[in-house]
Amino acid sequence: MWGNRKRKVTRIDSLIGQRTKIKGEISFSGGLHVDGIIEGNIIALKDEDSSVLTLSEQGTIKGDIRVPNVIINGTVQGNVYAEEHTELALNARIIGNVYYNLIEMAMGAEVNGSLIHSVDMDEQPVLPLEHNKN
Repeated sequence: MWGNRKRKVTRIDSLIGQRTKIKGEISFSGGLHVDGIIEGNIIALKDEDSSVLTLSEQGTIKGDIRVPNVIINGTVQGNVYAEEHTELALNARIIGNVYYNLIEMAMGAEVNGSLIHSVDMDEQPVLPLEHNKN
């Protein structure tokens, strides 16, 4: 049953190493693997339905993620919007909402926010990370 599924092999076109810290928005296509720290939003180019973002156990993203496919095993401080497939591995820690079409979540993964099933990601609002309370 669960063990009989074939894993999709992820091609890595871009790598952000463990000793790398990037501030700013990143747009990519293909496969992006993150071992380092990103402070900014990550967006897959619209033409690429097969793009995959992989965040390793050592990686951290502080910003929103908008991609077709995502595999998270590190820390995300922001909302995750995945149009196709979302995989939250054992060490995934998300502080924000996860908007997903299909989701796979390992025991031990953590989401401090809402899990929201959504088929059309273009209709989802972009929520600020901090709300101004007066």
